[in-house]
Amino acid sequence: MQTKIYDELLNSKRRLSLMLFLFLNIVTALFLSLRATSHTPLTACAPTLLIAIFSVALLARLLINPAAQIQRLNSVALFTGLLWAWHIFSRYHYQFYIADNYLLVALVSVFFISAIALGDHLLAFCLHALPTAATVLILDAGRNTLLMLFTVTLPLVGFTLHHLMLRRLDNFTRRLLSQLYAEKESYSDLSMLDPLTGLYNRRGLTNRLQSILEKHSGSHFVLLLDIDNFKAYNDNYGHTMGDQALIRVSTAIRDAVRSRDVVTRFGGEEFLVLLTNVNETIAMQLAERIRQYVVNLEISHRFNDKVSTHVTLSAGIAPLEGDDFNTALTNADRALYLAKNQGRNMLLSWQDLMNSTQPQAADPQNVFTGGK
Repeated sequence: MQTKIYDELLNSKRRLSLMLFLFLNIVTALFLSLRATSHTPLTACAPTLLIAIFSVALLARLLINPAAQIQRLNSVALFTGLLWAWHIFSRYHYQFYIADNYLLVALVSVFFISAIALGDHLLAFCLHALPTAATVLILDAGRNTLLMLFTVTLPLVGFTLHHLMLRRLDNFTRRLLSQLYAEKESYSDLSMLDPLTGLYNRRGLTNRLQSILEKHSGSHFVLLLDIDNFKAYNDNYGHTMGDQALIRVSTAIRDAVRSRDVVTRFGGEEFLVLLTNVNETIAMQLAERIRQYVVNLEISHRFNDKVSTHVTLSAGIAPLEGDDFNTALTNADRALYLAKNQGRNMLLSWQDLMNSTQPQAADPQNVFTGGK
């Protein structure tokens, strides 16, 4: 997945190589056809005419349909290589006094086309050049064997080494892209987490919420929690102790709910829990368990004495109906606001508030005992 763009780039490069290869074949074939003398029969020009016609047709297809997938570079290279070998064989007997030079020039010309267009494609290079090399060696009949072998071997060795270097570079590039993608994913995960508590931040909540709502399975509840009198805690104990309290409270919240529930640090001392695939009864039990877990931490908070001598939470809960998260959040926030106004360290349900004129609070014996 992470190398898809790189693969597309390589395919584009392969396509351009094929187009350049076809263009060079067209120019060379037409030039040789036009230079044919009166001593050269029409049959001797047939290979170059076939090369020109074939290359023009395929190049036109590439230009007319840029989206066409061309995976036949090796086949095209072999076919044109055989046609060039045919051309050299058919023209050789009409060169008279310069036959040896003709073979060398023909061999170099074909290798030139391969080198310019197929330098990054070793197999295609070999398929295009070797039919010509074999034909030249046969026609030479041992008169210039060393020269011909040197002319053939040097480019093959050079392009083989070049190809190996490109393969190493390609493998390095792929490893680098994989590493960069992994780091990107890591940083993306980190950016969705609150650095202090390790809980999801708002961005992380949005990401998880989208995934949950896409499934449309079960009923969900939004639980909004706020630490009671936390400003007084920070003012009197200091922000370092306040951070430690936040860490412990966040851990308690996470331990009190299920793994599939989404726990978020929603603000400074405010938390949001998205209770997923749960009915109202279980949601209220989980919310009450969170409140009790925090009380049981027994984090001293003597400036919270009107409620408890320990750190406590107030909470509001509301159902998430359809995909309307904002309405559920607003309703949970209103329930939380009423919980704060009615004494703190309690849980209020928005549904109960709508169904009754008397808000449902937590059991007084549990609310004010400090967790013991």
